[in-house]
Amino acid sequence: MQPSTIIAIDWSGRVDTAGQRRHIVAATWRKGKVRVESGRTRDEVSQWLIAQAKKDPAMVVGFDFCFSFPAWFLREVGVASAPEFWHVVAEHGERWLSRENEDRRFWGKPHKRPAEFSGEQLHRMLRATDIDCKLAAHIPEEERALRIKGITPKSVFQIGGSGSVGTASLRGMKTLQRLHKAGFCIWPFDRPKAGEPLVVEMYSRLNTGPVHKSNATARTDYLAHKQKEHAAYAGLGASAIAKAKASEDAFDALISCMVMAEHREQFYTLNQPRDPNYALEGWTWAPPPSGR
Repeated sequence: MQPSTIIAIDWSGRVDTAGQRRHIVAATWRKGKVRVESGRTRDEVSQWLIAQAKKDPAMVVGFDFCFSFPAWFLREVGVASAPEFWHVVAEHGERWLSRENEDRRFWGKPHKRPAEFSGEQLHRMLRATDIDCKLAAHIPEEERALRIKGITPKSVFQIGGSGSVGTASLRGMKTLQRLHKAGFCIWPFDRPKAGEPLVVEMYSRLNTGPVHKSNATARTDYLAHKQKEHAAYAGLGASAIAKAKASEDAFDALISCMVMAEHREQFYTLNQPRDPNYALEGWTWAPPPSGR
């Protein structure tokens, strides 16, 4: 059984309502038809997804934020699984994000990356999936490095500055908590069940591949190539294409949705990751290299 609905959401950690409505974009694939839309806050996205699942429970949702932190940090705060950690985040997340926070392991403007996450200790700020799935699995052996072709591992501890993923992740875990309570399976912490709503962590850069996404001309050229080479893209409506050309957020959501839809037969048969800490750290779903 394959999911009948695929939703890819380009997330945002913005605190202001207007920013959330502008930067959170959802692309929905349903029986070959694709819709791209924004205008919802994080809370409204939760409500919308729960309502959608009641209409069509055979759905898969992809979010582009980290579902957890490195295992050593979860052990430090005294939890044994990511869902337990989401409760800790609900209590302490906003404090960790504040400039007054004394724990400098949460870094970014105005604070620089701490020494304990630099040099030979760089790996401590990354989860196993950040290293494995975002580097080794998708970059040729001879090209592996911490920075290559725009595919750069991001740390969930980074909460400010260019490329920060921590803010969106900490505020996104509240959404995961709500969806989990509403009956959604959150992979890899839950085993996928055919016909039930499923949520996976994705990394939009792995879906798009190397492209200058912030450049409107590059987005337009990328989409034109896809429409010429792939029937699924050729069938996209003018509205979805126009939104993806106009916005990097919409571009990421649309391309991720199309990649997920292409590989939708995988989702109900996802296995537990090989890393022993997956129950703590989570794992990023990624398409096969040929699917990019």
